[in-house]
Amino acid sequence: MPTQIIEKFEVKYLQIIDEKGQADQSLISSFSDSDLKRFFEAIILARTFNQRALSLQREGRIGTYASILGQEASQIGSAFAFGSEDWLFPSFRESGVLIARGYPMWMLYRYWAGDERGMKAPPDINIFPMSVPVGTHVPHATGAAWAMKLKGHRKAAGVYFGDGGSSKGDFHEGLNFAGVFNVPVVFLCQNNQWAISLPRNRQTAAKTIAQKAYAYGFEGIQVDGNDIAAVYKATRDAVEKAKRGEGPTLIECFTYRLDDHTTSDDALRYRSKEEVESWKAKEPLIRLRLYMEKEGIWTREYEDSVVKRAQESVDSEIKKSESFEAPNPSDIFNYTYASLTPRQKKEIKDFGWER
Repeated sequence: MPTQIIEKFEVKYLQIIDEKGQADQSLISSFSDSDLKRFFEAIILARTFNQRALSLQREGRIGTYASILGQEASQIGSAFAFGSEDWLFPSFRESGVLIARGYPMWMLYRYWAGDERGMKAPPDINIFPMSVPVGTHVPHATGAAWAMKLKGHRKAAGVYFGDGGSSKGDFHEGLNFAGVFNVPVVFLCQNNQWAISLPRNRQTAAKTIAQKAYAYGFEGIQVDGNDIAAVYKATRDAVEKAKRGEGPTLIECFTYRLDDHTTSDDALRYRSKEEVESWKAKEPLIRLRLYMEKEGIWTREYEDSVVKRAQESVDSEIKKSESFEAPNPSDIFNYTYASLTPRQKKEIKDFGWER
């Protein structure tokens, strides 16, 4: 008998604005001038936050920090595509996502300074704390989406992770469950080519990460992760599909980490300067600026004013973050169990941490 084909799949690639600032007119036409300015200004703000965070770390004013340089389009474009009623589950590199969602920057600086109170989200922002353990939050997002479906809510969940996270069992469990129960969740893989020092080709033999969705019964798409318009469109389409009851989507944002993995890392030990330089020409801000300039939306005066406002805003947030009383050291014990054990009570007393 001839061989029968049981199933076929294809992975689509989406790009709207390329690195030279050229755009697909059939797709870019859906974005207004104000949309593009909103994207541009959000990237500037997130990049200013990031630059200040790196400086603060070098001054010893915050701890180890994970830079977002080069990944702003993947974070901001996707974050803007969710509604305020939706829930997001970030990993440790999603400062840009939180900023785009309106999360107070002073709280983010507090968190990176080691104060966990910085991750207590304001009640009007539906976002979970950053997940430092790699991939463990993927099933959490799937579970939240399942709850939304069971309750009949027209909402979606979004979860962020890197290419390294796609190698974890949590990733596969979360996607499998999402596919089986057809839940409204969007999986956002920021494929920045490196999981610390391990390159993308050591994560999987598959040509794309996006195609892994098809093993679990739903759609995967790869998008130019440095093109904020493409990321927004892909995510918006996935969110709307989820809310129609048509199930999950895996979006692979093909991007690049321009800085070290964290401030505790030295990327020069495992990747070449030539590789980094080649990706700098593709980064999100350059291409968006080029397109906006061609369309008469961007001027040097406009950008200077945006940068000035961003710097003033960020500097004000830093002052606010450093004006609060330090946390009570006994909180290390207070939230470990439902109630303090006799040993914990003794240690708090011995350390003089009673208040």
